[in-house]
Amino acid sequence: MAQRKRQLVSDELSEAALQLLALKGYDAVTIDEIAATAGVSKRTFFRYFASKEDVVVQFLADLGTGMRAALTSRPVEERPSVALRHTVWASMAVCAGHSDKALRVVQLILRTPALRARFVERQDQWRDELAAELAQRLRLDPDTDLYPRLAAGMALTAFDAVLQRWSGSDGAEDPAALTDRAFATIAPALDSAG
Repeated sequence: MAQRKRQLVSDELSEAALQLLALKGYDAVTIDEIAATAGVSKRTFFRYFASKEDVVVQFLADLGTGMRAALTSRPVEERPSVALRHTVWASMAVCAGHSDKALRVVQLILRTPALRARFVERQDQWRDELAAELAQRLRLDPDTDLYPRLAAGMALTAFDAVLQRWSGSDGAEDPAALTDRAFATIAPALDSAG
């Protein structure tokens, strides 16, 4: 019960922060405003997050967790390009499924240098996780074979390109079609090496 309450408070703080940040911009929002919007004290905010940046980083962490889980759930015999396209699409679908809020958060991340830096930092972590999963799936040694890390890097570059186009179009471009186009471009490299 206590864990459930903690999760509810954390979700409430995240929702308030992301809405305010997307509406007003990163620099214009204070932690006091976030706490007031969520109906909690500033002290409570700091029990859950070290900074307003950490709220956005949690959103990114959830995307990365979803990617690893999506790749793990794909059939082992599937071509790497297909498995990785589904992996990237799983995270894009999360963004597209919560269109307005996610679009504003993605735009905020991509336009705010400090948040963009954290996003790139997270992608490095995701690359390592996806490479480890690919190495296991393909029975490759991640320490000696370049393929898992290169393939994971290509998939994340595709993810980043799709996010950029989708957010740059204010959500007008179809993220599924963009994902398909990105993977049509990199599939030959992914599948010839795998």
